Amino acid sequence: MKRIIVFGAGGRAGRATVREAVLRGHEVTAVVRDPARHATLASAADEAPIPAADGRVAVGGGRSAVADGRAGTGDAGITAADGRVAVGRVRVVAGDVTDAGGVARLAAGHDAAVNAACDLGVPPDVYFTGAARALVDGLTAAGVRRLVAVGLASVLETPSGTPLMDTPGYPQEYRAFYLGHAAGTDVLRAAAPPALDWLVLSPAGDFDHGGARTGGYRPAAAEAASRVSYPDFAIALLDEIEAPRHNRVHLGVEQGL
Repeated sequence: MKRIIVFGAGGRAGRATVREAVLRGHEVTAVVRDPARHATLASAADEAPIPAADGRVAVGGGRSAVADGRAGTGDAGITAADGRVAVGRVRVVAGDVTDAGGVARLAAGHDAAVNAACDLGVPPDVYFTGAARALVDGLTAAGVRRLVAVGLASVLETPSGTPLMDTPGYPQEYRAFYLGHAAGTDVLRAAAPPALDWLVLSPAGDFDHGGARTGGYRPAAAEAASRVSYPDFAIALLDEIEAPRHNRVHLGVEQGL
């Protein structure tokens, strides 16, 4: 069991990460800007049945109420298809991933961190670089040794070595957003000390926004048609926290075995 802090836990990738972490029995600190807007996050693992790869369904069960009387804290249990029950604990807190001091304070005592945060109200080149610097400084101060950041396929390289955003016909209206993501990764490459082992993980193409949990994924170079569901992406992300295999790179994943 690990203690994992998830920045941006209220978004789709963040919620899927919290859910998968609870399924595996980890303790999670879910960081959002306004906990009052995410009252159900502490019971994220109970929200829907989990279709297994063979068609069986794991039904959410267990406790999702506040366990100790503190707002934003609860236990969530999931009964898996083979009868096992994984119980994890979720604590929902307010925080800002661009505040190094806040990152250090919230991350203290955790084994790993996930960054799935985004703020579309801030210029991308400012937001993603600021978040990366704050994570490097804050996580290092807190002694957290593993960071997995949710990245963007647009800046992932294709098999030819060309970033996906530079391939013919790729949409350019969000290029500033793509470049902001890339700049954030550049900060990790340049500033992260050896003690902070980081990985940027993204779909190889895009999320399958309505896709189910199949339990399968594979590493892949950038490909615009590639897809991975949020639950399967979260499996890949948690695998890289529990047993890191990729270090200091941007890795793409897609659905499959």
